Amino acid sequence: MSDTMTIQEESDHFSPYRADGKLYGFVCVVTGADMPVGGAIVTELAAHGAACIYACTTSSPSTNNLQSTLAATYPNTKVIDYPYSISSEQDTLTLIDEALNAWGRLDVWVCSSGLLGPPSIDQTTPADLQNCFEANSLAPFFALKYAPHAMQKTTPKGSYTNAAPKDHRYGSIIVVSSTASTYGGCWGPCFTMSSHAALGVVRSGVAVLKGTGVRINAISPGQIDVGVSLNGFDARGGNLQLPPAELQSPQSQKMNIGLERAGLPKEVGRVAGFLASGFSSYITGANMVVDGGASVMCPLMVPI
Repeated sequence: MSDTMTIQEESDHFSPYRADGKLYGFVCVVTGADMPVGGAIVTELAAHGAACIYACTTSSPSTNNLQSTLAATYPNTKVIDYPYSISSEQDTLTLIDEALNAWGRLDVWVCSSGLLGPPSIDQTTPADLQNCFEANSLAPFFALKYAPHAMQKTTPKGSYTNAAPKDHRYGSIIVVSSTASTYGGCWGPCFTMSSHAALGVVRSGVAVLKGTGVRINAISPGQIDVGVSLNGFDARGGNLQLPPAELQSPQSQKMNIGLERAGLPKEVGRVAGFLASGFSSYITGANMVVDGGASVMCPLMVPI
């Protein structure tokens, strides 16, 4: 069977059934690692044997303590706290070069750097709209444009911990968006517009990536409990990725969500782990909706 037809399960180094982890040896990038969902994704990738994870944050130095926490739990995974501007093309290129120079490979790129923005059009300025598009769709565009070239590189086994050879072209780009990617009403206009654009990057990426061995998929979370209290909540959404779960009362959640509760960041992280691994080897261009069934029950629900 030719290299282009070989699926991941037929390579010992990419089998999701490896006893040492379905992501053993992978070199990964996760943006928005200082947000709850991004941090949960970093944790999930480390739990399944990734060799290295660039945990990209927007602050320098980062106040994120994820690196030290995971070092104790998963000592064989190198978690690098990496300051990164999601709107910088040069930062993207520099990060890719650093990963290749240090590890010789790049396997997974997760864009989890979304931005909520203001809840109404009256409150939305052109700058707000620009910021949302940069966070929600420009960052995935840079990943689609530049990461696949690095992901196609193969390499022998390195000398670092959790090293594995990369014997065929492989890559997974994962765009964390929102259920606002498919309908409106869950927050303000710029969140909906830019989330639709993020899904557009994923849809257009399927044709772009033909023949490369690289896949691209979206995750659209619904109501996720990101640990934000409404007490002191910035209603303009300038520092949040998803609406606070507290915007819906427990009674409203029970009525409008199939599983009768808000989701957890780690439940989004598990889907990212699936899309990063060989378990999803025939999935590309998909939008994995992680909302507890809310969009099926009431697709135009407005949080209250």
